[in-house]
Amino acid sequence: MSPMNWRLYPSNWREISRRVREASGGRCQCLGQCGLHRDHPGPRRCEEQQGQPAKWARGKVVLTVAHLDHDPTHNAESNLRAMCNRCHLRYDVAHHQRHAAQTRRARKQTRELFPEGTTP
Repeated sequence: MSPMNWRLYPSNWREISRRVREASGGRCQCLGQCGLHRDHPGPRRCEEQQGQPAKWARGKVVLTVAHLDHDPTHNAESNLRAMCNRCHLRYDVAHHQRHAAQTRRARKQTRELFPEGTTP
């Protein structure tokens, strides 16, 4: 997974993120977008709460803010959800896999252009 590119985020991202997490009441807002929590009769909200021992993972829950469209420049309230670290990582897995594949291709092309010891 590549590190976050903070240049894509607005300068007030910390404030935006804090507001979203506060509006969530300290609870994960995932309703199955991560691929979990889809029990009959329909989606149910994840039970994880900020700072509490995680029910489905190790350690304490950390609420993060997910961009539903994976675009860090699109910060409309309707595009943001407070998610526990587990749900957020699961929600973003396909996005991260695509970017990892792109990074591997770019590195391979660079190695082909500049074999070891022949950098410009």
